[in-house]
Amino acid sequence: MHVIHTPSEMHNWVYMLKKTGKRVGFVPTMGYLHKGHLELMKFARGHCDVLVLSIFVNPTQFAPGEDYGSYPRDLKRDLELAQWAGVDCLFLPEAADIYPAGYRTFVDVETLSEGLCGAFRPGHFRGVATVVAKLLNIVGPDEAFFGEKDAQQLVVIRRMVSDLQFPVKITGFPTVRESDGLAMSSRNVYLAADERERAVALSRALFHARDRICAGEVNVETVLEEMSAMLTGIDVEYVEVVDPESLERVSRLCGPVLIALAARVGKARLIDNITVDWSHPRPAESDEGSAAEGVPCL
Repeated sequence: MHVIHTPSEMHNWVYMLKKTGKRVGFVPTMGYLHKGHLELMKFARGHCDVLVLSIFVNPTQFAPGEDYGSYPRDLKRDLELAQWAGVDCLFLPEAADIYPAGYRTFVDVETLSEGLCGAFRPGHFRGVATVVAKLLNIVGPDEAFFGEKDAQQLVVIRRMVSDLQFPVKITGFPTVRESDGLAMSSRNVYLAADERERAVALSRALFHARDRICAGEVNVETVLEEMSAMLTGIDVEYVEVVDPESLERVSRLCGPVLIALAARVGKARLIDNITVDWSHPRPAESDEGSAAEGVPCL
């Protein structure tokens, strides 16, 4: 596995590969890899000849007072897991390489960045869109892969790539869950034992909403009220039913919808979502964890 630190070396390495006709896949992460990342890499590995993984904790997507300084990091472990997952190249840039002195340019995807998490984390998606744009320019992949757990992020990135005409395919990968349904996240490490038990209410509320919709419920307020009742005692930031592309709130269930939520459990801010198509009343996702067999014990 190649380990590259500078943007120029990364760009040149991929350029030489593409000259030989290789298809390059890319998975950008902030590290502290978990089974969800490994499943994403395994999926990406099957869609390309060469797989690049980046690890970069992006300072511009953290607001003052958020957990940039304490965000979990374990580079030695990440290196071992990346190699196990079949990563061909690990890109490890420094902040000064991504944002050199005098840096003044940012990418702002309007409207899509303003609701849901954007309403509680001003500037977050500006930082996300900027760093993803830079990483796509540096790596130059044919296809980039993102987890669907960060649904709003995926919508924002797809719009940015379309609007700015990046020559890359953006592919989403279903949320990977623990056996009890909790969405896998690097921030789960923040959860104490009792908090971990309470956090499962997030996915249970989503699965309940899915089941109600699949049973024929069309009233959005009814679904939201029932979800809120299941989240009593949790510091909920939002629970929304929105259009999966525009992210606008829907008033009636008719067709595909994205049900998204965010909450704080202890010091962890957790997000989760599920997509349901009312016109095709079948569960879109199992309550059980997505297949994560055959990965290292984490």
